[in-house]
Amino acid sequence: MQKQFFWHKSRKNLLLILLALQFLACAKNETFKIEAFKTTSGWGYSIATKNKIIIKQAIIPVINDNKSFSTEADALKVANLVVEKLSNNISPTVTKNDLILLKIKL
Repeated sequence: MQKQFFWHKSRKNLLLILLALQFLACAKNETFKIEAFKTTSGWGYSIATKNKIIIKQAIIPVINDNKSFSTEADALKVANLVVEKLSNNISPTVTKNDLILLKIKL
């Protein structure tokens, strides 16, 4: 009788712990939505979370010219880099070196 009571209690506690861990895992995952958009001179990107745009970049950052990305793929490469930085709690600033490593056409 006592053995059965122990297993019954243990299952309840285990279930409670699993539910708590599941909730914490879901709560911390902030999802970002990336979209490329056409500009007058090329491509840009936007990053949204919780249905709110947090970054809208119509020009290539860190260069002197106000020039858009030449291809949609280039815009999305940089957007993915920014999302990776945001996910790792790093400043989403893009450097010239980042653009070179991503082989972005300047």
